[in-house]
Amino acid sequence: MLENPAWSSLTGEHAHLAQGNDLARRYLPDVSPWSAVRSWTEPGVWAAIIDLVGPDADFFGAPPEGVPLPEGWAAGEVGWGVQLVETDDVAGRPDDEAVLLGAADVPEMLDLVARTRPGPFLPRTHEMGRYVGFRRDGRLVAMAGERLRPEGWTEISAVATDERYRGQGLASRLALDVVHHVRERGQRAMLHAAAGNTNAIRLYESLGFVLRRRVAFGTLHTPAAR
Repeated sequence: MLENPAWSSLTGEHAHLAQGNDLARRYLPDVSPWSAVRSWTEPGVWAAIIDLVGPDADFFGAPPEGVPLPEGWAAGEVGWGVQLVETDDVAGRPDDEAVLLGAADVPEMLDLVARTRPGPFLPRTHEMGRYVGFRRDGRLVAMAGERLRPEGWTEISAVATDERYRGQGLASRLALDVVHHVRERGQRAMLHAAAGNTNAIRLYESLGFVLRRRVAFGTLHTPAAR
């Protein structure tokens, strides 16, 4: 499931947030940019992507090295990341100060993400799972939540802290709260981080997460209609 987590999520727990077909799927545009294919070796996968996004359009996913692109297709810039998974050393625990976040909190969540840039977060991203945060003087200053849901797993995402409140352990507390509730559902926690975000990677490793693999994030551009 962790080799193709977006596909597992889009065809499983998040099927109600997906659009696409049997070979290529993506989240609704206001939910998440994540897209995936069942397998890059399927003969019909390229046509399935065009059916999904249309001609002369971007698909947020890229085949692994060694898979040639058909004529007319173009690959976008590739960014490298890492996938980490929990171990028994992760001391997940609920945090009494953490408040549940929902639709009414979206403007503040979008503002915090815009200032801290933890990764893509759109107006309906909060529908992907449970989101929690900390408030100070009524203002949202830190948040974390759940994104991809591959079978048996939940991805921790959107871990963000206002720069004026960093160094207080807020991100760690929220991440451990998320882990606790993931485990209560009988699942395990995983996450992705940019390979260059060494501070975040060190934080997660200090909590007990371990590196599983490197991952490539890229886009494809479909051919123009003839």
